[in-house]
Amino acid sequence: MSKPVSMSIIPTDLDAIEAATGRVSVLVPLEGNLWQEARRVNRLTKGAIERMRAEKGDKAKIGEIVSLAWPAGMAASAVDVVFLPRRCSVEEARKVGAGLGKRRGSDELLLLAGNHPKAAEIAMGIALRDYGFEDHKTAEAAEDARAVTVMASKADEVEAEAAPLLAVAEGVFFTRDLVNEPANVLTTTEFAKRLDDMRSIGLDVEILEEKQLAELKMGALLSVGEGSDSPSKVVVMQWKGGEKDAAPLALIGKGVVFDTGGISLKPAAGMEDMTMDMGGAGVVAGAMRALALRKAAANVIGIVGLVENMPSGNATRPGDVVTSMKGDTIEVINTDAEGRLVLCDIMHYAQERFKPDAMIDLATLTGAVIIALGHENAGVYANDDAFCNAFLNAAAQENEGAWRMPLGKAYADQLKSRIADVKNVGGRPAGSVTAAEFLQRYVAEGTPWIHLDIAGVASVKSETDYAPSGATGWGVMALSRLVSNRYES
Repeated sequence: MSKPVSMSIIPTDLDAIEAATGRVSVLVPLEGNLWQEARRVNRLTKGAIERMRAEKGDKAKIGEIVSLAWPAGMAASAVDVVFLPRRCSVEEARKVGAGLGKRRGSDELLLLAGNHPKAAEIAMGIALRDYGFEDHKTAEAAEDARAVTVMASKADEVEAEAAPLLAVAEGVFFTRDLVNEPANVLTTTEFAKRLDDMRSIGLDVEILEEKQLAELKMGALLSVGEGSDSPSKVVVMQWKGGEKDAAPLALIGKGVVFDTGGISLKPAAGMEDMTMDMGGAGVVAGAMRALALRKAAANVIGIVGLVENMPSGNATRPGDVVTSMKGDTIEVINTDAEGRLVLCDIMHYAQERFKPDAMIDLATLTGAVIIALGHENAGVYANDDAFCNAFLNAAAQENEGAWRMPLGKAYADQLKSRIADVKNVGGRPAGSVTAAEFLQRYVAEGTPWIHLDIAGVASVKSETDYAPSGATGWGVMALSRLVSNRYES
């Protein structure tokens, strides 16, 4: 399992700067006097920092990084000069950290943070961007020091601020690893095992096997995995950090470890990307890991449905009618609209068993949301304005794109079936919206609910501010922030 780079936070020691090896990063204000760490680097480099700042003048941009290779007077292989004022935003600080994390390569990194108030956020940015998934490459990797040292005037305070942030970063890494993993490795059984291993960090974990799911009458979920040799499973994770009797927040995740489309077979081109169709479950798992590691003072449950959607002689056919745990009959028009069949049963189960305070489901559910929002925002559907606004605020605080989409009776009417209670698809128009309307049928009256369609943001082809190409870990930070804002404050 990938973990964030080892991060040490130590008190300022100006005399140690000269002998530091690897990369040394120094924060420089855009105007005014240099801070003491920058003054020391400036002296060691015979005035290079001041000359650079003078040459940049008012053209220097907040967060800009300029590197000096093999600086005279220092043992470092490079000095990264970071133009960053004391009054900067969290986003600006994290992006600076991400830039440094990307530049680090395999070198040690010493960040001279001084008394900058956003030092912990810079450390968070370094941790988030310093990621690579190379578990299946056989070429010998370059030796990596995997060490970052943050030198800060008030090291104890920065360390205390950084600890919960780095816990969240580890949750993000856990999600990225799961989403990047190929389907022949991350089977339903292996996925369940990795979640079960989180008992070691304080989560209560329960794995429901197919026999138990049949006894619970989860006919919708079970229908998805009928064509696969991999057994369908439901994993229940509980974090009990709040008051004993407080109703939990429920996080529900779609975990289709590979999606061929079933009998409604997908085109071959791009099907290899369907290893990421368990992205919703991956985000739930990463969020639960983050909450446990940072010891969140809240009660949260994470429930994921783990299935594989394959074509075979046993597979569910278009036109079949299945019965959900709630008792609804569902006409399966398209077996490639399988995620909502997984979610509807575990959403009903979560409400029946845990009576949650609120519920959020996450799924790489539709290609339609990518057409609507691209890869910048997840689609957000909700039945409660206050709860929705709380999530959107949390996502904005963490710079994770999210955009509210509509719901309404006209969309729900597209799901009317001639032979059953409901169809699993409503045609091409507003495909992401009708998927959300399908799920809303399984939300109990009075339960605040959000559906997050993360098909466009879970895994991307080009790098983002905080991640290389591939899995992003989108949503772990926003969910952790929502818990902090709504349940811990």
